[in-house]
Amino acid sequence: MGYPRRVLIDGGTVRIFTTDRSDGDFQIRDPAPDVEARRRAIVDAPWTWIHQVHGTAVLEVSEPGEHAGATADGLLTVAAGCPIAVTTADCTPVVLVAQRGVAVVHAGWRGLVDGIIESVGERLIERAGRPVEALVGPCIHPNRYEFGTDDLAEVIERYGEEVKGLTAWGTSALDMPTAVGRACQAAGWKVTDIGPCTSGDQYFSHRIRGDDERQTTVAWIEPAA
Repeated sequence: MGYPRRVLIDGGTVRIFTTDRSDGDFQIRDPAPDVEARRRAIVDAPWTWIHQVHGTAVLEVSEPGEHAGATADGLLTVAAGCPIAVTTADCTPVVLVAQRGVAVVHAGWRGLVDGIIESVGERLIERAGRPVEALVGPCIHPNRYEFGTDDLAEVIERYGEEVKGLTAWGTSALDMPTAVGRACQAAGWKVTDIGPCTSGDQYFSHRIRGDDERQTTVAWIEPAA
């Protein structure tokens, strides 16, 4: 079973759920009634899911299912009962929780360098007030993420030398959790939770095992009773 979390905000609670292998495949396919059933088993409302392209587009969701299937890499909502979700297999799912709202981000290294977390963070602050916390879901960690030096130089230029890591076999690696943490800090959020590496058997990993399946991270607001 995946990992549920709760964060209190003004007037309600942000509920967050990150699935694992035991919850099934959340890869976007057409048609996909099985995926819809899996979504409804977690939160029984129309979800907003997106076609992710490692870009910086951000969409605001005001009613359940709004913008479902649109192209973006970030979603935010200040409305109760609107599940917003990203899918990942090694890229990083990030949840930003603000005073009156929540956002989810799909962060691969290219989107990270292009500023996806900062873009989403700024929009959420404008709509939902002060930052509360950031939560980082399961993603590839540096000990299993061999990374080319030219591409690594781009990430270092933006977020500093701390993002450089080493693989378990001693080659150059990108430390995505650290890079995401630096991006969150730049956008005004403190990271309070970092998920495990997707190289373990609990999660799908395209890089490690060639998995075609995806886990999902979904967040929604429940109003106070």
